[in-house]
Amino acid sequence: MYLFLDRDGVINDEIHNGYVLHPDMFHFSEGVLAAMPLLAKHFKRIVVVTNQRCIGRGLLTTAGLQDIHAHMLQQINAHGGRIDNIYFCPDVESNSPCRKPAGGMALQAKQDFPEIDFKKAVMVGNTLSDMQFGRSQGMQTVFIPSTLPETVFPHPLIDQRFPNLLAFAQAIQ
Repeated sequence: MYLFLDRDGVINDEIHNGYVLHPDMFHFSEGVLAAMPLLAKHFKRIVVVTNQRCIGRGLLTTAGLQDIHAHMLQQINAHGGRIDNIYFCPDVESNSPCRKPAGGMALQAKQDFPEIDFKKAVMVGNTLSDMQFGRSQGMQTVFIPSTLPETVFPHPLIDQRFPNLLAFAQAIQ
């Protein structure tokens, strides 16, 4: 089994109408640090796929994003979890091949980890764009309603819905 995670709204609290631009602005969502070791036991590979339009808009550099991710990974590793790689799309244009819902980041992950089988993968996200990304690659989809609680369920793009990442991690143990 393989796990694809969105970042903002799943791993960390999303900043409404804004971006995480510095490690001090990155706050783990409730239960995430407890969820990550459970997920690490269950999934052969865990990758993050995140749209980061703030880079294309000139609000954050790639080096700045790497600083934020280093802080995130240090905390996850310290709590017994792991992330095997992080893929991000800096593009502003909605039709970019790397920007979710397009599958570019999934294909990058498959290139880096050829053993990934999308039919044995799960995409966890907090938007319908994340769900479309997973569905278009043949993954199971898990919706976290952190920023869009009004999203109806059942929904054709959503296989399962959990209040947060920890609830999902506990359910699959």
